[in-house]
Amino acid sequence: METLDLARLQFALTAGAHFLFVALTLGLATVVAVLQTRATFSPTPTRTRMTRFWGQLYVTNYAMGIVTGLVMEFQFGLSWSGLTHFAGNVFGASLAMETLVAFFIESTFLGLWIFGWDRLNRWAHLAAIWVVTLTAYASAYWILVSNGFLQNPVGYEVVGDSLRLTDVGAVLGNPNTIMAFWHVLTGALVTAGFFLAGVSAYHLLRRTRDTEFFTGSLRIGVFTGAPALLASAITGGIQLGELATTQPMKPKLLGGNTGQLAQVNAELVERFGPGDYLPPADWARAGGLVMLITFGILFNLGWFSVLMAFSKRVVRRFRLWHLTLVLAIPLPFIAMISGWIYREVGRQPWVVYGLLRTSDAVSPVSAGEMRASLIAFTVLFGLLIVINTILLARQAKRGPDAVALGRPAAEYHPAPLPTATY
Repeated sequence: METLDLARLQFALTAGAHFLFVALTLGLATVVAVLQTRATFSPTPTRTRMTRFWGQLYVTNYAMGIVTGLVMEFQFGLSWSGLTHFAGNVFGASLAMETLVAFFIESTFLGLWIFGWDRLNRWAHLAAIWVVTLTAYASAYWILVSNGFLQNPVGYEVVGDSLRLTDVGAVLGNPNTIMAFWHVLTGALVTAGFFLAGVSAYHLLRRTRDTEFFTGSLRIGVFTGAPALLASAITGGIQLGELATTQPMKPKLLGGNTGQLAQVNAELVERFGPGDYLPPADWARAGGLVMLITFGILFNLGWFSVLMAFSKRVVRRFRLWHLTLVLAIPLPFIAMISGWIYREVGRQPWVVYGLLRTSDAVSPVSAGEMRASLIAFTVLFGLLIVINTILLARQAKRGPDAVALGRPAAEYHPAPLPTATY
């Protein structure tokens, strides 16, 4: 049990840390693509500077997120060999597709976009960032295909001691996958919207000389985040309704009624056989409640901000609002992580719901080995989060004039190389 608990903690910490990068990356990719589209069709200096400034923050976050993503699939073999043996024939293919999309297509076109400023045709350069954005969506979809199967296994048959894929369409169109995809995507737009609004509010609070730039950026952030909050509420509500049939224990956790939980557990005993099917209720309930409370705060702040953003004079001078938006930057991250905790902890004790228990999926390694890897991963991911936060804060604070991304070559004046003497 100690090995199991350490393995679960390790995966929770690393997956949660990676999710922090993914949330901002998905949202910022969309915003940057739209900004560049506007700058391409109706070019102005401000629109070009916006694309470069927010694009550089996106690239920084993406680079750090790639490092954390490399560890995720590595952990399946390290800590969860029982899962890969039992269900790898079904969910392994989607993980492979995600790797192909993210590390070949997405990263290739991102390189073209980064180094293609003033080298590629403007339409080809615009196409590159849209390929990056669409492949980021595809990458998220493939990950959720794997996770959706673990949450709601479909399209399989049991052959011996493992699963075999029988219906590709059922796996790809799994309702748990589809609604989770739209929920994650809208949540990412909320994250990006509040990030833009918060960073812009910071500069307006400091009475920046780039008033026009950050006034426009703040309004873009607000008009992105608020509608995305509404869409996130709709997709989240649909998911909760579906859980009543696929994972009936999970919706009952939010209410905390012990009688209802006991009743659901009795129903699951009839379905799956003797056992305790109650997940860590405190953790799951806390994750769900924090998600709902944080969402409520964001929803009210978001639509209040929409009303304020219609007046450019208010956008430039409402200092208390600026401070509130700066302080609200972490809230979407908190909402998404707490929602992820509710989603994952709430399906325990299953790793493949109804088919494979988490205790049967852990690798046959000692507690000492698992503890050593947990410490190593925790230190590594902690450093990456700190470094990423420092880099983003530093670049955001410096403003658009300090951006290197897309700067014309004529602006560079490298020092001459030293002359060798023989």
